[in-house]
Amino acid sequence: MTQPSPEILAASSTGIARAAKLLTAGALVAFPTETVYGLGADARNGSAVANIFAAKNRPSFNPLIAHVADTQTARRYVEWTDTAERLASAFWPGPLTLVLPLKPGHGISDLVTTGLPTLALRVPAHPAAHALLQRFAGPVAAPSANPSGRISPTTAAHVIAGLDGRIAAVLDDGPCTVGLESTILGLDGPPTLLRPGGLPAEAIEAALGTPLAQRAANAALSAPGQLESHYAPGAPVRLNATTARSGEVLLGFGPMDCDLNLSEAGDLHDAAANLFGHLHRLDATGQPIAVAPIPDHGLGRAINDRLRRAAAPRG
Repeated sequence: MTQPSPEILAASSTGIARAAKLLTAGALVAFPTETVYGLGADARNGSAVANIFAAKNRPSFNPLIAHVADTQTARRYVEWTDTAERLASAFWPGPLTLVLPLKPGHGISDLVTTGLPTLALRVPAHPAAHALLQRFAGPVAAPSANPSGRISPTTAAHVIAGLDGRIAAVLDDGPCTVGLESTILGLDGPPTLLRPGGLPAEAIEAALGTPLAQRAANAALSAPGQLESHYAPGAPVRLNATTARSGEVLLGFGPMDCDLNLSEAGDLHDAAANLFGHLHRLDATGQPIAVAPIPDHGLGRAINDRLRRAAAPRG
């Protein structure tokens, strides 16, 4: 059911207290993380989590990430391991999600896990997200705060453009700094890269001292961000373009003539931070989008993952 336009809350103690109160009441609150804006609900409240799926029109088989304030809280819900401890010590808070087996009596809604025996957990680094999680004092299920399958939001304005009338509030603290969703790592077996993201796989492999296993292309859905078509603008997307065709707009990388450039200097960190914002701007033109080649290493691997899904055929 359509709601009034969301409250816009400043990332102040008053705004964070109001956001936590709304979450406690079962409402949906969008909030910033260092990756993208998330659409939050109490992960223990099945009705609230169901409203996430309804607001986003998200497939009910696509699991969610639960955000928590610290490692101690994460341990309440999953079977913690030495590998999880090593990675959490190295990269939390930050853009890394760990998927671990659920503990008995965990209390997490089955809708968060979509019935899987595992839970995806993250401790975000964004100060407003951390303050909200501390104030709420519980797990917050939060996929990206946008209609399912569309471009992820990196500003409060992106959230409102996609979800106006469907959520209670947006905690606004400006643009996200990383700009790509978290890297997701499965730890219910050998450490497996389930989704590339804002933490390069090379950094994880260096911390573990071993290569990561790779998710099989035909594997069952086990974490968010694995749908073939995802992160998509309304217009078609063409990859590995060096020039724009007639009627296209060109998203560039490195020194080149283009309509918008992810990074004229060829910096992958800047490109990641700019990716979704630039796609939003080009999508607003209503023209097909051509995208220049992006190096497929470090953060470029995650950028290319998002672009491939954005360009995939849509059902």
